[in-house]
Amino acid sequence: MAIVIIKLDYQNPDHGNDLIRLMGLYAGDPMGGGKELSDHVRQNLVAALSNIPGAFSILAYDGDTAVGLITCFESFSTFACQPLINIHDVIVAPDYRGSGIVQLMLLKVEQIAIEKGCCKLTLEVLDGNHTAKRCYQKFGFSGYELDPASGRALFWEKKL
Repeated sequence: MAIVIIKLDYQNPDHGNDLIRLMGLYAGDPMGGGKELSDHVRQNLVAALSNIPGAFSILAYDGDTAVGLITCFESFSTFACQPLINIHDVIVAPDYRGSGIVQLMLLKVEQIAIEKGCCKLTLEVLDGNHTAKRCYQKFGFSGYELDPASGRALFWEKKL
């Protein structure tokens, strides 16, 4: 297995098709919600990502087959007064899980973040996704807190 890691080109139709295929695998997985992507998402996601300043995706290939994907968004840390990268989706095809592909993709994301002058990488992970949590901890991620007396930060949402 010779895995190649690249930055996805949103204008490349093959890259776009690979992104949608891998997102579909993730969406159908219990850790991705267990539902298929909507027609709207399949038809519009790549173009929408290409229009978001600071959005980028990483693909992992085994030969001609895309086997991993990370999608990221540049944001900003007010406390550091520097940009940061939020890792939004991390996907590895089922047959390739546990083979170190996530670590390789994260290295590429980290390289891009350093080139952009970012102060940190952030991500969210489901509490019950123990495999992903171990993978992220291995890369150096940990829970976030400003003061131990106040506790760890929580990721919340309000759907609109």
